[in-house]
Amino acid sequence: MDRITLRGIRAYGKHGVFAYERERVAPFDIDVTIETNLDAAATSDDLVDTLDYASIHRTLVRTVAGTSFALLERLAAELANAVLTDARVQAVEVTVAKPGILDGATPAVTLRREQSP
Repeated sequence: MDRITLRGIRAYGKHGVFAYERERVAPFDIDVTIETNLDAAATSDDLVDTLDYASIHRTLVRTVAGTSFALLERLAAELANAVLTDARVQAVEVTVAKPGILDGATPAVTLRREQSP
């Protein structure tokens, strides 16, 4: 299966276990790998035959900004579900990291989801 990867997406939102984390905007780093068939795009060289990277980026950033969850796991699941709304996506892997909250460490969660049959 072919893959499209978007790395290093920086989005801002209010997510965290503690109330103060959901009261202020914080950065979140996102990497997403999408499995899809790219045969048509590789032949046609036409955007309509592939997934629009800019649209996916906007969807992910908008989802981080427009929701508020306690856990990175829940946020990652919401992002994966947003990508899976396109039936051409066969599977998606989403990594969400929350930098700057632990002394020298960045927690991250990676989820993989597949299109429902």
